[in-house]
Amino acid sequence: MDWAALAELLRDAAPSMLKGTGYTVIFALASMVGGLALGFPTALMRLSRWKLVRAPAELYVSAMRGTPLLVQLYVIYYWLPSIGIDFPPVVAGVLALSLNAGAFLSESLRGAVLGVSQGQWRASFSLGLGYWSTLYHVVLPQALRVAVPSMSNTLISLIKDTSLVSVVTISELMLATKEAVAGSANPLPLYMTAALIYWCLSLLFEALQRYLERRLNRAHR
Repeated sequence: MDWAALAELLRDAAPSMLKGTGYTVIFALASMVGGLALGFPTALMRLSRWKLVRAPAELYVSAMRGTPLLVQLYVIYYWLPSIGIDFPPVVAGVLALSLNAGAFLSESLRGAVLGVSQGQWRASFSLGLGYWSTLYHVVLPQALRVAVPSMSNTLISLIKDTSLVSVVTISELMLATKEAVAGSANPLPLYMTAALIYWCLSLLFEALQRYLERRLNRAHR
């Protein structure tokens, strides 16, 4: 192996790949916020006793979980403009990732809320708390502690899912790598470097997950 040539290849590709990594982190964080903003109300709608409230949430979750994220990206970026709804590439990418993540996060939250015993609800009602007060002060703190691992897995997967937004011409890490590969006769080191960067980002978010779990468990005790 020609180590000098490899070092030169990585050095030439580094600026664009680092820039792409920055975009990847920004997309992942924006999509995490968007996914949580969508997932929480969707979970509450799914828990409603009224079918008129549940039905739209069930349809949304089923559609997002039952279709590939790549297809969702194509629909938002390429098909919606044909009916007059046009998004810039960045908005389309974040919107698709947020919608997809929100569906999975809502199911994690819904399952965690259902996992809190009915005795907690009855005890709160007997103390004079209403539904929303019980949900906010009693149920959600317990549910979040249970939901953190599965929610974190969904959010960590966003790091890898951002690679798909390259199909809408967003220069995140994967597209930056492809552009660097196009001018190289030795693509494997560049793809391996990109994989290593994705892995490091995932490890960073896993560390954040463990920190949150410790904080929530300590608060619960």
